[in-house]
Amino acid sequence: MSIRTSEVDGVDMVILPPVRDLGDGFSVRRALPSVHRRMVGPFIFFDQMGPAAFRGGEGLDVRPHPHIGLATITYLLDGEIMHRDSVGSVQAIRPGEVNWMTAGSGIVHSERTPDELRPTGSSLFGLQTWIALPTEQEEIEPSFVHHKGHEIPSVEADGTKLTLIVGTSDGLRSPVKTLSDMVYADIVLIDGARYQLKAEHVERAVYVVEGEIEVAGQTGGFATGELVVFKPGAEIILKAKGAARLMLIGGEPFPEGRNIYWNFVSSSRDRIEQAKEDWREQRFAPVPDEDEFIPLPDDPKPVRYP
Repeated sequence: MSIRTSEVDGVDMVILPPVRDLGDGFSVRRALPSVHRRMVGPFIFFDQMGPAAFRGGEGLDVRPHPHIGLATITYLLDGEIMHRDSVGSVQAIRPGEVNWMTAGSGIVHSERTPDELRPTGSSLFGLQTWIALPTEQEEIEPSFVHHKGHEIPSVEADGTKLTLIVGTSDGLRSPVKTLSDMVYADIVLIDGARYQLKAEHVERAVYVVEGEIEVAGQTGGFATGELVVFKPGAEIILKAKGAARLMLIGGEPFPEGRNIYWNFVSSSRDRIEQAKEDWREQRFAPVPDEDEFIPLPDDPKPVRYP
């Protein structure tokens, strides 16, 4: 993980997440957490999955694993994932759809390529984000909510389309219920199109999924795979250099810090230790119809995909 400085007004830092090859042509870029920046608003984890192409008989297999103290959002640009969890949810996730899984006091889930797609092979491209929960909500009951693509609001004008995945922005409000101030949006721009990044949220960043962007009127651009973190209060106009796709994240930061170990997030170190012990002893509720699980690793990194 590295950063580069930018002379562009209003830009705080540019994070360059490394590409990690996990085998079979499947790679991830992890922009958050970083040694340079732990969070942006309530966002504490940001991964790009793929793009990947699975051969016949292969697929994604993230075995059951636990979470506490956070909510997850899986947002696909291509492909399909079958989600199963310990509260009984069984849900196919497809491009443009939004699922919000609240871990709270503890949830276990798996993510796999659906059985019907495995014989002929499939593709996968998407983003996995974790949202830290407010301190007073860290131990709420776990739950899962799914929204179809037609439920997610969008606005389109002058070559720019914004789809509001979560939160509020540009006069839109997502139907996804959140527990703190935040924004998460999918922005697609044609060549030369502009998007005004407003200062309605304290912390903001854009992740360049595809293409290249610049700040209008200033030299220097931002390329595919870079997370551009902006200074609070800066009002900026982004301009596409060719077709581009961005993910906007942000929100109000929490007054307390957050601890993260593997898939556990909490304001309390003791709570993290308890979660580690509970997973070792298999005290978490199981995922129905799953008989595998990922053991607690010695190397405390967030969950790997295959």
